[in-house]
Amino acid sequence: MSGKMKLLLNVLSVFVAVTAVHVQAQKKIELFSPGKEIKVNITLSDKIYYDISYGNELLLQHCYLQMDLEKQILGSKPELLSHKISRLTEEIKPVVPLKYLSVKSDCNLLQMKFRGNYSVEFKAFDDGIAYRFVTDMKNESIVKGEDMVIRFPENYLAYLSQTSSFKTSYEHHYKRLETNAFHVKKEMTTLPVLIDTRKQNYKILISEADLSDYPCMFLKGTNNNGMQSVFPNCPLEFGDDGDRSQKILKEADYIAKTTGKRSYPWRYFVLTKNDGQLIENEMTLKLSSRNVLDDISWIKPGLASWEWWNEASPYGPDVNFVAGFNLETYKYYIDFAAKFGIDYIIMDEGWAKTTFDPYTPNPTVDVHELIRYGKSKNVGVVLWLTWLTVEKNFDLFKTFSEWGVKGIKIDFMDRSDQWMVNYYERVAKEAAKYHLFVDFHGSFKPAGLECMYPNVLSYEGLPGLEQGGGCFPDNNILFPFIRNAVGPMDFTPGAMINMQPDVYSARRPNNAGMGTRANQMAMFVLYESGLQMLADNPTLYYRNEDCTRFITQVPVTWDETKALQAVAGEYLVVAKRKGDKWFVGAMCNGKETTRDIEIDLSFLTSGKNYEMTSFEDGINAGKQAMDYRRKVQEVNSARKMTVHMVRNGGFAAVIQSR
Repeated sequence: MSGKMKLLLNVLSVFVAVTAVHVQAQKKIELFSPGKEIKVNITLSDKIYYDISYGNELLLQHCYLQMDLEKQILGSKPELLSHKISRLTEEIKPVVPLKYLSVKSDCNLLQMKFRGNYSVEFKAFDDGIAYRFVTDMKNESIVKGEDMVIRFPENYLAYLSQTSSFKTSYEHHYKRLETNAFHVKKEMTTLPVLIDTRKQNYKILISEADLSDYPCMFLKGTNNNGMQSVFPNCPLEFGDDGDRSQKILKEADYIAKTTGKRSYPWRYFVLTKNDGQLIENEMTLKLSSRNVLDDISWIKPGLASWEWWNEASPYGPDVNFVAGFNLETYKYYIDFAAKFGIDYIIMDEGWAKTTFDPYTPNPTVDVHELIRYGKSKNVGVVLWLTWLTVEKNFDLFKTFSEWGVKGIKIDFMDRSDQWMVNYYERVAKEAAKYHLFVDFHGSFKPAGLECMYPNVLSYEGLPGLEQGGGCFPDNNILFPFIRNAVGPMDFTPGAMINMQPDVYSARRPNNAGMGTRANQMAMFVLYESGLQMLADNPTLYYRNEDCTRFITQVPVTWDETKALQAVAGEYLVVAKRKGDKWFVGAMCNGKETTRDIEIDLSFLTSGKNYEMTSFEDGINAGKQAMDYRRKVQEVNSARKMTVHMVRNGGFAAVIQSR
């Protein structure tokens, strides 16, 4: 072969090689949702890029994902070895059904296997997109960082719960911020985040699921109309900082040290074209690990009477003892709970002699006698603890079980690094071992642990009623669309003293809630929690017995949920079914003096007549928020009705067969 021919062949070989690299670099894969409306376009070049479209609208553009391990960067110059698309359909029956007795999970799954012993999976549902990394490595992995970079093709509106520190209880109010104004130097935000695209009412809810052995994700701005992930580093050494917290004395230069053979948390986008779909979504459940407990018969979601908000201060002619955190008062709470069929009482700080020692009860309280007394009345006892006391006394689960305690409320974690995420899981596992349920207070948002360990009944992670003047209707109206849309929330509703925000002035023991009485009552229908508290004084519940009879018959688990009317941040009307009863809850913000919202009752069984008992804003509720009207009327599936609400108002009803 001549030298000229060899040179030509070499040039051709180089050309073919370069072309192959270029094809590899620009490989494109499309993944559609089962209904074909939602599409993710994936482009493999220097990174793994993706666009997300809904119908003809491009909602997210040129986003990318990457994971920085100590010895390898996953997603950088990716070399695709193989990929496949398959259909996954599953019927999920949640142990604690907060929305539906049965949930259908239907998606198309894309699995892309790359050189370097890792994969990336995308799932496309009819209501969203999710992705995650999967690694198959022999040794442990040190994760230095993870990039979830989101780019918006136009200026959107974001609802953010911003924080300046990773040490946070997730109790910040929602701020509305233009996405092109969310800069790196501004405070980051916790999850979930809601994005209003302002395109044909499309909205995007961003969160994570199947979180285990890994820190929670936060988001910060990019200075270029986008958001990027940021994570707390893994703590290594701690110092004492009182009975409720620890100082982090030393932290690693990585966010997680974990096994090399694992799947990482799902990053997901719920995509909706009407705001009611945010309320109805079950994305966290669909993406999280299933229940790992063999015996779930002992897990009993329910209502709880709570003494802290009202400072354990019942009064009146039937209170012939000095009220306070003492034996007589707690027996009074148990009697109240028994009368109205409330499942539990919560004993907050003060039941133990000190917060450091969970084994020595306060002698003026006598926990053992209260547990015995509660059992005789079919009322369980739940004990409050700081997380640090639990960590230092991890055998307390066994002890509490032997005492007859039903559950524990754990407070002040205020962190979401890998160590703390693992703490939640250790607590859930150990509590389940001894048939105790858990309510996490001072906590991060739900991200799937409650699916794997359904004895985790609720989380706080929001500015709830305990915040007093910091808990206002314009923020509360967003919870069903954002925070509660990703999992249960411990808001602690039930205020019987009600005030409009412009005249609000209250504090313990006579705490008040902002918004109308009907607004507070609607929360029991609208807000989802496996442990739902009645925050107010039994004295006030006795004096408002018609309201109390209603809220104590509202279930905490549901067979079916239907959002009838909803505009995020403005108003919502939701119907929920348990057995053959329907409950309707509605609430609105303070933007309008009054609102009239028409709903139709076609969700009722055709041909049947029903009796509806409703609690509505009274004629003077716009000024005197405690004004309400109780009505009883006949309804059927052919009827359309108008829900009338005043500013910061509400509506609550039960519909049952005549």
